[in-house]
Amino acid sequence: MKIESMRLQNFKTFRNIHIKELPAFLVVVGANGSGKSTLFDVFGFLHDCLKNNVRQALDKRGRFREVLSRDCNPQKDNILIELQYRMRISDIDRLVTYSLEIGEVSGQPVVHHEVLRYKRGRYGSPYHFLDFSKGEGYAITNEEDFNKADEELERENQKVAADTLAIKGLGQFERFKAAKAFRELIENWHVSDFHISAARGRKDATGMIEHLSETGDNLPLVARYLHEQYPDVFRKILDIMAKRVPGVTSVEPKLMDDGYLTLRFQDGSFKTPFLDRYVSDGTIKMFAYLVLLHDPMPHPLLCVEEPENQLYPQLMAELAEEFRSYAHRGGQVFVSTHSPDFLNATELDEVCWLVKKAGFTEIHRAKDNAQIAAYMAEGDQLGYLWKQGFFDGADPQ
Repeated sequence: MKIESMRLQNFKTFRNIHIKELPAFLVVVGANGSGKSTLFDVFGFLHDCLKNNVRQALDKRGRFREVLSRDCNPQKDNILIELQYRMRISDIDRLVTYSLEIGEVSGQPVVHHEVLRYKRGRYGSPYHFLDFSKGEGYAITNEEDFNKADEELERENQKVAADTLAIKGLGQFERFKAAKAFRELIENWHVSDFHISAARGRKDATGMIEHLSETGDNLPLVARYLHEQYPDVFRKILDIMAKRVPGVTSVEPKLMDDGYLTLRFQDGSFKTPFLDRYVSDGTIKMFAYLVLLHDPMPHPLLCVEEPENQLYPQLMAELAEEFRSYAHRGGQVFVSTHSPDFLNATELDEVCWLVKKAGFTEIHRAKDNAQIAAYMAEGDQLGYLWKQGFFDGADPQ
């Protein structure tokens, strides 16, 4: 399942943008404050809305009026987030649209409109299989019965709290196929907020082990899980580490006598391994990225900001290729970067840049710029073109 387009209205710095034909691997560049983090926060916001409710997701970001774009009227204007994604329904790939409109009524956040729609046949308009407004609406229970006319589909009326997503409840049930699939997509995407300090040190040996957490604070647990359950994957990670970090020949997740788990890094020049608190930030970060990107069960969506920090510039091309490989294994990847070396390893249709004009952000695709496309056809690289100023408006003014 892959997100193909995203439309945002009145979400922070994005007053009105529509990104179409999203690739499996998208790299975003732009000046500080141009909106890269905000773009990724769209996914974090939806995740928080689903995990808790709209009110709590807004409160986490300063409440409704701080999330609503500047110069909007809180009494009249709403936030719109619309995603289109492809999923297989009755052996046919269908383009499904999820639209969420959030507003405020008497100072209280509400879901003004929540819709899940797709075409039942080759022709005609998309049909609303889920349609809710301010806590009331319906969902279709026999959506896969394509032999029936629209008017014969079975509607199930439901009520939810006005600040709660309908897919939160309905997405738990098998009979609501599209809602269930989209709920699982949101639940399982990963917006990385990796902190090296959180990844270091002794960890309780119990906790989430299958996937690296957003902050990376369970790195030793995931490493042990891979070491025990996927030894070939773990061995591959160690082989890559040995090539990229001079001296590191092995990494061992070690269960200590007190029941805590820690990572020990072996330098081939010494007999005694080093505890993780004594190795460099870059070494910890490279190991964490390898654990994340070699996950046997990739996240459907992975967002990572500025992976180049603390890492040697010549490693960027290989890291970019690993992000691309992750996307090809089934997990769509969005990355932001300030690294020309990372950008040099990308392709024309994989890159966009953000431009801030009059306080709001625009999105430009490299493939839509004829001059950049011509240079790339001649064998140039995007990182060099970016440094030479060909990304119009991307540089600070």
